Amino acid sequence: MRTPERGDDMGLISEVLLLPFAPVRGSAWAIRQVLDEAERIYYDPATVRAELARLEEQLGAGEITEEEFDRQEDELLDRLEIATRTSAGLGNGTAP
Repeated sequence: MRTPERGDDMGLISEVLLLPFAPVRGSAWAIRQVLDEAERIYYDPATVRAELARLEEQLGAGEITEEEFDRQEDELLDRLEIATRTSAGLGNGTAP
């Protein structure tokens, strides 16, 4: 039978002592997952392109001014550039 080493005891003790904080750690993990997914969608090139198309429709329908179109288009193109750079940097082949 193996006797526990000192490191094993410390791991067990720290787990027992941190147990009351498990819900907080779990909540933090869940929040990180939600934020990561929201950011992924926000910078998704397909999402940005769809928003650009909708913006052009709004301009064509007279729902927004040229100035508003230019401002929003610049923001969307910035997002698209960030998404493209990030995808290219990851080397995952998702860049458009």
